[in-house]
Amino acid sequence: MPSKSDFEWAMRIAISDAQTECARSGDVPVAAVLLNESAEVVAVGWNDRELTGDPTGHAEIVAIRNAVEALGAGGASESKSRAWSLEELTLVVTLEPCVMCAGAIVAARIPRVVFGAWDTRVGAGGSLYDLLRDGRLGRPVEVIGGVLEAECSALMTQFFEAKRISGSR
Repeated sequence: MPSKSDFEWAMRIAISDAQTECARSGDVPVAAVLLNESAEVVAVGWNDRELTGDPTGHAEIVAIRNAVEALGAGGASESKSRAWSLEELTLVVTLEPCVMCAGAIVAARIPRVVFGAWDTRVGAGGSLYDLLRDGRLGRPVEVIGGVLEAECSALMTQFFEAKRISGSR
């Protein structure tokens, strides 16, 4: 089984995307990277709910959509019909997935999720809920939490402190 340090480089990409891309739109700074078995980046995504007005615009969902598009684009119709199955990818995300994102991860058959900060308020990767490892939903997902946890937690803390100071919601 891989260790936390094996994914630090990918988490740094996600942290950078969360800092830059989410700041542009005022979205909560969460970003995700999907890696293939050769540790190549297949797709990225970041929260875009404020930008798009789409309540499903979480980093994990956006990254999954981008991966499906990248893997299904230009291929035969047979490969497009299975592009939704991401069973050879690893999802690296700055914040523990919520229930909605955990459901999408299970539905996409992603076998491994690596995250930075724990989310004790709505997390579904082991803190509040443990949907990812719940075998009743399908094949349990391997979960590695706490990768660059302090840096990922700081993103969230700084964002919400700034919101409180400015008085915005």
